[in-house]
Amino acid sequence: MAVLEKAVPKDRWTRRLVAKTASLQGAFFWLSAFYVVYCARPEDWIPGLKYLPLAKISGTFALVGLLTSAGKTKRSLRDLPKEAKYLAVMMVFLIAAALLSPVWKGGAFFKTFDFAKVLIAWALTFVVITNFERLKKIIFIQSASVVVIVLISIIKGRNTPRLEGVIGGIYSNPNDLAFAIVLSLPFCVAFMLQSRSVITKLIWIFSMLAMCAALFMTASRGGFVTLVVTATVGLWHFGVKGRRFHLIVAAALVAVVVGFAAGGRLKDRFFAISGEELNNGIDVSAHGSYEQRRLLMILAIQGVEHYPFGIGMGNFANYSGTWREVHVSYLQILVEGGFGAFICYMLFFSTGFRNLKQLRRLPGYDKETELFARALHSSLVGFAVGALFAPEAYQFFPYFAVAYTSVLLAIAREKETEPKESVEPPVRPQLRRRTYNKKGEFAPVR
Repeated sequence: MAVLEKAVPKDRWTRRLVAKTASLQGAFFWLSAFYVVYCARPEDWIPGLKYLPLAKISGTFALVGLLTSAGKTKRSLRDLPKEAKYLAVMMVFLIAAALLSPVWKGGAFFKTFDFAKVLIAWALTFVVITNFERLKKIIFIQSASVVVIVLISIIKGRNTPRLEGVIGGIYSNPNDLAFAIVLSLPFCVAFMLQSRSVITKLIWIFSMLAMCAALFMTASRGGFVTLVVTATVGLWHFGVKGRRFHLIVAAALVAVVVGFAAGGRLKDRFFAISGEELNNGIDVSAHGSYEQRRLLMILAIQGVEHYPFGIGMGNFANYSGTWREVHVSYLQILVEGGFGAFICYMLFFSTGFRNLKQLRRLPGYDKETELFARALHSSLVGFAVGALFAPEAYQFFPYFAVAYTSVLLAIAREKETEPKESVEPPVRPQLRRRTYNKKGEFAPVR
């Protein structure tokens, strides 16, 4: 009986918190399933799964789980931060651009409708993830999923140029694959540093080596520039400020070894920007790609001048006449969504940096929180720079990173408002008085 009494919280606020946490277990399970489906893309490499709409199934059940727990959760949809509102307004502008599109209204509308899943996933992430352990699980799902994709891509596409089309979906394009790798690398470093197990550390080190090798195999110039920026910021956070100077030496050694082993094609593509031929067709095509991207940027600017409200999501490839996307995310959202969507886009991602800045001022900013906050900052800086070289305006990973900062800040603020456990003063033993009977004998009080 005493054990049972200890297991049941005596404080009313604690009991309420336990009930709220338990009520979200189902919603968190399906939210985790959605992250697995989106990040690991099992339907693209496991035979037979492509016939199942896994993303819709997991997303629907996660939404149902949230709705059934309405009123029982610590947070509600009314508590969504302003970055969620920026994202929602951006969706409105994208829908308006689709309806006003001079190119293809129907195609733009349905692409926008499909992209709107990120808003649902974002809201669910903020409402359902109410503690740091759940946040780490979601970040782990993203990081581990990218590692799995990298290993499969290396095994299946070792003879495929630039790992192109080895896995379908968001990883079919080598630039998109490189972008996903770079944005997830800082999280892998955080998990490696956090682990106390030597075996776990070695697994993460091997995973990061495979990710770097796959990135070089994609020969993505934008991905490489993003990697350099992300690695520089990450080494500043983890190596210099964290006083782990061995990480800087290890990173330099990995860059040299992996660069020599798998960076030949990437080097040729960089040299090809000058237009000089290096005795193979790779360099000619790489130089043509560079010239084409420069032309697409000019066409995108012209499109903004003619259609300030946007031409509709996914319509620039048709509008340009080259069937290619503009390789600048900022121009991509500007020309397809218009100025309204672009402003919301910039405000949305700026809040990610603002959240991390506010987080550092809170008293609940412990070492573990600091570790993942530094990883998030490295990832967001990598995205901000990488967006200049890749058409990644509609990839979910950067939006997830902002959601992680919002959740981390909300958790830290909730710790501040949590009532402190009341410590009852120790009960002092009652002293018994000595009494005597009529005969003068001592009689203890009962």
